[in-house]
Amino acid sequence: MRPLHRSYDDIIDLPRPVSSRRNRMPPLGRAAQFAPFAALTGFEEEIDETARLTDRCPVLTEEDFLRLNGQLCELMGCLHEQPEVALTVFEPDEKKPGGAYRSVTGAVRRIDETGQTVILTDGRIIPFGKIHGIERLHRAG
Repeated sequence: MRPLHRSYDDIIDLPRPVSSRRNRMPPLGRAAQFAPFAALTGFEEEIDETARLTDRCPVLTEEDFLRLNGQLCELMGCLHEQPEVALTVFEPDEKKPGGAYRSVTGAVRRIDETGQTVILTDGRIIPFGKIHGIERLHRAG
């Protein structure tokens, strides 16, 4: 038995075989054979989703509720002016615990106490439970 490092000595220096029946594959096609593939479909997306950060769902204190209630009452007193406001709302995340704060700016058309919502002139409806801050904006002019 020959040693392993000598087992190909008889063919190692031969020219590369060329088929007489088939054309050579273009280099781009050859490269595609060795392209990486995703063995676990969706794994990369799962990693990205896990790495995405969310804020904790805030717990409002009684003082926070009283402050927000007072600000809503002030807005109800001047609805005829359609006051411009910037609302800080907390949007829960659909895929994981927590969520994100975002700012919603617009003119208030109505405050629905029964439905507990703020309705803006552009039709957006913001539930009281999502509101964590109200800032009245002063219109330029």
